[in-house]
Amino acid sequence: MIIVTGAAGFIGSCLISRLNQENFNFIIAVDDFSYPEKEANLVGKRIQERVDREVFFDWLDQNYQEVEFIFHIGARTDTTEFDRQIFEHLNVEYSKQIWHRCIEYQIPMVYASSAATYGLGELGYDDNESLIPQLKPLNPYGDSKNEFDNWVLEQERKPFFWAGLKFFNVYGPNEYHKGRMASVIFHAYNQIRQSGGMKLFCSHNPDFADGEQMRDFVYVKDVVDICLFLMHHRRNSGIYNLGSGKARTFLDLAKNTFCALDLEPKIDFIDTPVDIRDKYQYFTQANMSKLRSIGYQKHFHTLEDGIADYVKNYLSKGAYL
Repeated sequence: MIIVTGAAGFIGSCLISRLNQENFNFIIAVDDFSYPEKEANLVGKRIQERVDREVFFDWLDQNYQEVEFIFHIGARTDTTEFDRQIFEHLNVEYSKQIWHRCIEYQIPMVYASSAATYGLGELGYDDNESLIPQLKPLNPYGDSKNEFDNWVLEQERKPFFWAGLKFFNVYGPNEYHKGRMASVIFHAYNQIRQSGGMKLFCSHNPDFADGEQMRDFVYVKDVVDICLFLMHHRRNSGIYNLGSGKARTFLDLAKNTFCALDLEPKIDFIDTPVDIRDKYQYFTQANMSKLRSIGYQKHFHTLEDGIADYVKNYLSKGAYL
């Protein structure tokens, strides 16, 4: 029996699909299931039971003997939310309760951290755990993820295997419900289909030309492959980067989306919204050597291949993974 929190969300639902592909069908899906726009993410997936996140700990206390692994993917991920109490409850205290039960019940776990913990990247993007206390996230979401990472590293008692994954800019199927927080590829596709063109943010940093802002975009299929690798590996506990390892520009992203639609690029630039301008990351790139050092050998999708698969096999068909 495998537990996936955030099961109805973007990454959680893709993870369940990947688990089903490997014939893991006794899945406990944990989430707040009151959002109908997320329901399509779970259609057709083999799930043993749905458990509301607010009663999950009671359920776990009664059923822990059957649980083999916990993927704690659920979190409040809105980087524009500034109510710190929401993040403290859902991202910090909730995660601590899972951690304590994984120790008590001897359950291995993987949890979702975030590249938002790196802030402006003043210390680089190396998943060196000694640097984590010095990181300066740019928003309450990043603060909450970094707070839990720091708390984990301070604990004397730990699950026999655990891993925290710093997700970089994940894109791919099953993010239809995410609105403003959906990936740039998702928004690019919809803009192009609706208007024939794509608007990118101007650069407000003299070191970067318009459209040359760079991010580490990682395809969700690579993300869930790594989750399964760690579930089977169960050694080398720690906090790991999870990106593609290669920064690409927003112009690259836009041009590849046009290419996947067999259209000539038509790109304009608009000012970055004032509410995010001073908290905008101009460059992110995951150092993936730590994960590679423990034996992960699969190649990542290139941005070209990932966008082509996403656009042609999912977005253009309204399909789900």
